[in-house]
Amino acid sequence: MKSNQAGGGWTTSTRSARVLGIDPGTRIAGYAVLDFEGVSARIVDAGIFRLSAEAPLAVRLQQVFDDVAALLREHRPTHVALEAIFVHPEHARTAVQMAHGRGVVMLAAQQAGVPIAELPPAEIKKALTGSGRASKEQMQRAVMAQCGLTSMPEPADVADAIAISLTGGRRLNCIPDGVLR
Repeated sequence: MKSNQAGGGWTTSTRSARVLGIDPGTRIAGYAVLDFEGVSARIVDAGIFRLSAEAPLAVRLQQVFDDVAALLREHRPTHVALEAIFVHPEHARTAVQMAHGRGVVMLAAQQAGVPIAELPPAEIKKALTGSGRASKEQMQRAVMAQCGLTSMPEPADVADAIAISLTGGRRLNCIPDGVLR
């Protein structure tokens, strides 16, 4: 396995897996569960958690934890993938908020005994579009094309979660880059 990220990485390769990809947030969090078998990937479930912007941060974090724990119980993934933090000076506050969300996702996965990998945003974008600087719309279009969807996943948080799961599956060597059936 290629991943040795701080905070958790996967250490083995596999030909089949169920990966829960999480696009963490404290207002909207995207999730996607994908099954990988050989060179094929299938979306099992995908969606978002809508969190009340008016609720205190601690309440929203509890909701994220509870929702992720429920997904882990329901879908029993073999791996969890989430986006690593990228801090842009103009958006430092967003990075701090995202870190809170990532923390509770990691705690839920750790408590469930599911291995966690953190994927850099540029790696996710490059794996799907060929460019580490892809826009949200480019990511949505790439997910739509690579997963054989008839429309772009909405909102963008769902597409991001699917992309995170796809990249996680590729890291596990379930699917070579650019190959998806």
